[in-house]
Order: sequence, then structure tokens, then C-alpha cells
Amino acid sequence: MTATRTAHNILQLALAPGNRHFQACQRDLERIQRERLASILRQVGAVRDQQALWHGRWRWEDFARAEPVTDYSHWRTKVTDQMKTGRLRLGQSPVQRYQPTSGSSAAMKWIPYTRQFLQELDAAISPWFHDLYRQFPGTSNGRQYWSLSWLPSSMRHQSDHQLNNDSQLLSIGKRLLMGRTQAVPEAVALAPTSEDAMFATAAWLAATADLVTISVWSPTFALGLLENLGRWREDLAEVLKTGSWGPRKDALDLLDAPTNTHAADLLSRWDGVSDPAFFRELWPQLALLSAWDTASAAPWANELRRALPHAGFQGKGLWATEGVVTIPWRGHHVLAARSHFYEFEDPATGQIYPAWALQPGQRVSPLLTTGSGLLRYRLGDLVEVTGHIGALPCLSFVGRANTVDLVGEKTDAVVVQHWLDQTSWPAPTQPVTVLGAAKSGGRRPGYVLIVNLPDDGDGAAWESQAKQWAEALEATLCKHFHYRLARDLDQLDPVRCVCQPRAYRRYLAACEARGMIAGDIKVESLKHWPDELPPFARLTVPDRRETLHEA
Repeated sequence: MTATRTAHNILQLALAPGNRHFQACQRDLERIQRERLASILRQVGAVRDQQALWHGRWRWEDFARAEPVTDYSHWRTKVTDQMKTGRLRLGQSPVQRYQPTSGSSAAMKWIPYTRQFLQELDAAISPWFHDLYRQFPGTSNGRQYWSLSWLPSSMRHQSDHQLNNDSQLLSIGKRLLMGRTQAVPEAVALAPTSEDAMFATAAWLAATADLVTISVWSPTFALGLLENLGRWREDLAEVLKTGSWGPRKDALDLLDAPTNTHAADLLSRWDGVSDPAFFRELWPQLALLSAWDTASAAPWANELRRALPHAGFQGKGLWATEGVVTIPWRGHHVLAARSHFYEFEDPATGQIYPAWALQPGQRVSPLLTTGSGLLRYRLGDLVEVTGHIGALPCLSFVGRANTVDLVGEKTDAVVVQHWLDQTSWPAPTQPVTVLGAAKSGGRRPGYVLIVNLPDDGDGAAWESQAKQWAEALEATLCKHFHYRLARDLDQLDPVRCVCQPRAYRRYLAACEARGMIAGDIKVESLKHWPDELPPFARLTVPDRRETLHEA
């Protein structure tokens, strides 16, 4: 038995107790959730010097009456002070590191990862990974790639080399075991630029003949990795032949270069065009792809499946840097009930429910109270309750529970997502996003639909279809009072559509240029874009009278 297989076997044994504890949530969700709240409030109360909190005497009903619903702006000052002084402001659990996240905007947030918070994440990962080994047994037969998300190059000096690494969410023992199974060394994330880190990742992946798992968050990130294999194939082949980083030696001198002469030969003979047959020959044992696959991520997940059809696929649960909501378990996405304390807000009525009160069919937004010290934290996501496993709610991610409000029109992301889902997109086109652009390139702010074409696509050939899509989205938005009023008052330019080759890659590059983190960027149905549009999206806006539709 190989050392890698032995590590997998021992890791599965280490995950089993966490899975058994999680199973208990099926029987007694309310008790477990109330205990989670009491545990978190005790360590928060110790810092706040609130005796009722400290001794866990607050019930959920008391907590909900006393504490407001919050977002990051509520906590920013305390987090910043805590980072600068080292004095605990949010709770008594020691801070292990501060995790950066850019979320859906350019503003950087730093989330305290305390000892208690990391234990909460481990309580979600253990049952997820245990179930994953059961569903995809081939994942124990080789090495795995679990994503690293790197800071933009310009911000690396701020991170103190704190890696944004999926495996670091595990306990120390499990992390050491998992490290024995990894295809890509953690040190690649310490390269001076994101491109250097990506190059090193591509080299190590290409060298891993026994790769069994590719797990990322955004499927566009994985697609970018596959594209880079083609783009850098000659340089990568040279690295794998010689065992030297060549021109990148100075940037990557912190780690050894991999070697694999067979993979080098495959890359040398490859034309660089994405081909399932090539990827099957490079990674014949690939058993699992894991990525977001709901809402706006769905078309990109499908493209990833088409590129690597010999692997199984598992959609990610709902995770954010601030905490976890759902995990894949027994074929469903279930509430990670042993992790944080959860409440759910009805966006239509404002009513807030505890997890044990959820009913099938509800659409609600999660509020997290976690061991990081963030209380009643609104993630801004919308989920639908699809059923239960015992008492455990099953939740499906619907989209971001957000609106774009450029001039008072209050455009809803769920409305845009529904339109995208209902529209027929002929191959090889795919929608990327709709930008609510404060500087749309025309006379007024407006909305820009971005559509992806293949590398050899001709945007001019799609002008007629682009106009039809723009008109159709405009007609949908005009059914909503505030949008129609803004158009009637000439506050908004009409919707326009941009069809461009590699539009999704250009869009991701534009997001990274705004300071967002590669790998964490969610391709959302609707995004507010307050800056100048990226060059590829700047086109002449048609006259408003040509596209204004009757409601």
C-alpha cells in the first residue's frame, strides 16, 4: 500500500467521529443549535463583560431581541483595532490568523479566524469529507488538489504569508494527514505574483499522474487553470523535462520544480486546445471535480464537466470566508448545524426564523453567529428550503440576495437570474454577468449584459443577437415599477449587450484589477460596478428610444 493511500485511510478514520456527531443533528437540531449559541455567547460575553452572556443564560429569544442584524461595516473598527493592537475585542478565543476576502466588491475584509471558529469549520468539513470518500471511492487512490486562493500581487505584503488554503480549515492532525495527499505544495501561494503562483500550480498539476481530485470554489478558476496549461504548455514541458523553473527561477526559488518526462512529452505534442482526450491521458485517475454549480455558476460548471467528463462531479455547499452554511452530505446540501448558530431572514417580510423553524418552500437569507465574534452577520445570500433529512434542513442556493440601485431603480439579482435561466443561449455562447454600471459609457448609468464567446468568436457577427438579448432583458426589467420609472425619467440608459471572445476571462481579470481575490470571485448574475467599465465592455450605447419597451 502506498504512503498516499495509507494517509487517505487514516484520514477517513479521523473523520469518522465528526460524521457520527453530525448525524445526531437529524434527531435534535434545536438542542444542538441552542447549545452552539450558548457556547459562542459565553466567549463573546467574557470580552464584553456581560454576565448574562458569559454564563450562557441568554436564550435565542433574548439574543434576537437584544442584538441587531449586522454586516461587516458593523465590525470593521473592532477588527481593525484587534489586528493593530492584538487586544481581543470580539471574543476571548485566541485569533490564529486574519483571513482576507473581497466578497462581491473591491473592498477588502479581514475575518478573524479564532481557535473556536476553526473548530466550527472542522465540524463542517469532517462529515463532508467523510461522505465524499464514500460517494467517490476513487479519491483515495491518488493525490488531490484543494484550492489555494491568492491575494492580488499588490497586496501580498499585507498578508504576512497567511495562506488562504482549504486544508487549513481542518484540525492540525487532519491537516497533516491531508498534506500527505496533496498534489500542489502550499508554498506556491507564496510566490511574488499571482501569475507565478498559477504557473507553479499548473506545473505541479501537470506532473501529477495520479491526480484524483480537483477541488476549487469557482469553476471559472478551474477553467483558467486548464487554459493556462495550454497557454504555457511549451514552458511547462521544459520545466517537467529539466526540473528547473527556467526564467521563473528567481520568483519560484522557494520550492523545487517538479519533473515528469511523460507529461512533458504530452504537453509538447498538444496543440493547446481544450480536449477531453488530452486531459484523460494526462490525468487518467481523476475521480472528482468539486466546484460551485448553482445559480450563475451553473454554465461554467457544465463547461468544466465537458472538459473533464471522465471525472465525477460534486457541487460545493454554501461557504463564505465568514462561515459555512451548507455542506454536501448524503446527496443533499444540508445545514452545517454543528458549526455556527444560524438564523434565517425572510427578505420580503423581515421576519427571522431559527434553523429548527424552517419549512420547505421558504426563501430566506442566512444570518451567522460564529466563534470569530461576528454576531447575526448577514451574508447576503438567498437560499430555498427544499426539504429535510430528519430535522436537518436541506438548502439550495438561489443567488445573491442583493439589489443594484444606481438611481433608485432597485434591480433585483433574483429577477436577473431568473431571466438568465429562462433565456435560450445557443452554443457556444454563455452569459457571464449583468453589470449595473455607474459609468456605463453612455450619457447615463445603465446595465450591461456580458456574454462569452469562444476564443475564435467574432463579436461583430453576434451584433444582431446581442441587440435582441439586450431588448429582452430591458423588457423584463421594465416590468418593475422603479426601473421603468427611471427609464421614463431618462435616468438610465437602455440595457446593452456585449458579446466578446473570452469575455469571462476578461471579466475575472478586471475583478482582480479592482483588488478582488483570484479563486474567490463569484460570477454573479448581477453586480454593481461603480468604476469605469473594463475596455472590452465599452461600446457605443444605442439611443434609448430604440429599446424602451412597454411594461
